[in-house]
Amino acid sequence: MIQTLSLAPGITLRGCTDGRFKQSVLSIQFVRTMRREEAAQNALIPAVLLRGCRAYPDLRTITARLDDLYGAGISALVRRIGDYQTTGLSCAFINDRFAMAGDTILEPMAKLLQQLLLEPVCQGDGFCEAFVESEKKNLICSLEAERNDKRAYAGAQLLRTMCREDSFGIPRLGTPEAVAAIDPVSLMAHYRKILKESPVEIFYAGGTSLSQVAQALSPLFSEMDRCYVNLPVQTPFRDAPTQALRTEEMEVAQAKLCMGFVTPITNRHEDFAAMQVFNTLFGSGQSCKLFQTVREKLSLCYSIGSGYYSSKGIVTVCAGIDSRDMEKTRDQILRLLQDCRDGRITQEELEAAKLSLISGLQTVHDSPGAMEGYYATAALSGLALSPEAYMQAVEAVTAQAVAAAAGTVQLHTTYFLKEVGSC
Repeated sequence: MIQTLSLAPGITLRGCTDGRFKQSVLSIQFVRTMRREEAAQNALIPAVLLRGCRAYPDLRTITARLDDLYGAGISALVRRIGDYQTTGLSCAFINDRFAMAGDTILEPMAKLLQQLLLEPVCQGDGFCEAFVESEKKNLICSLEAERNDKRAYAGAQLLRTMCREDSFGIPRLGTPEAVAAIDPVSLMAHYRKILKESPVEIFYAGGTSLSQVAQALSPLFSEMDRCYVNLPVQTPFRDAPTQALRTEEMEVAQAKLCMGFVTPITNRHEDFAAMQVFNTLFGSGQSCKLFQTVREKLSLCYSIGSGYYSSKGIVTVCAGIDSRDMEKTRDQILRLLQDCRDGRITQEELEAAKLSLISGLQTVHDSPGAMEGYYATAALSGLALSPEAYMQAVEAVTAQAVAAAAGTVQLHTTYFLKEVGSC
């Protein structure tokens, strides 16, 4: 059972006490409206914070402190959830009952989080310049690595093209150019703004009661000067379908065809479960229609699959193909979508899709990390279903409901990454 506590205006603690696990997970996310001008800063801040604080001024001393806490770990946490971007820290540590007699872990971890978040190493009015420049290089390398992963690059280019007037088209980690322009003083000014005005989402899963977690965290938030700003509600993607085609050439061994579709059904819609079953049946896994027909039967692609961004109501299909097969592949994808709209769905396809979804949902409570991933994201995206209720909704989906959900899916944009010089 997930509990929710309000620690202060704009600061929410969610989580559950579960004694099955040796390890606990605690995440703290500052929630921002996704904006192009600050996405890179939000992505950079957690990495800079993890470089040092007043009590532990470098990686060596932080690592030594984590070793003292029975090998605990802390990592940067940057997510894009619909219209929101989150920036913060996530930590994993053993439950107090597994520590040696007289030792506690939760309170020292909460204290370390407080030190990292509120007492960073500074130079003048900014962060430590060496930390900022080092982490800028790391972040730029991560962003440039995307270009080498052509499947990821093509998928990102599709969303940037399709959502150019929507915040969902903004890269989660910003752009290399935006990262390069960041300086320590402006980054610190932005971070102070985050601390002051951003809603804070905290999630805990472990063996300690939520009230004890709240007590351990209270010193952190008592020191913050807060005047938080309410976030706008999550909105579906509203841009009307244009069926536009964007083509790009690159030195690639394999062309990438990516198609973006829109639907009014989001994870806040009553037909959400039917849409999830449709996406799974249509393009997720090796038993789906796209894989079985376009790849296995027709041999038109090397890889193919669909994804459903449920916060926004966007469905994407991406395939690795020969450039000369672009039109054939595109036509077959649309034909299979029409089959779903027309109800040409076998009982075996329906049951396989439902089983796949239910199997995934059954793993949510298998680890504290999985629980954090599901519930912390659900709270911000607007998904009100627990895994148990979600499974019941999936089980109740009929072929007719899948066909109705498929009927709402409309092609919006096609992005084609092809080999240089190909037809």
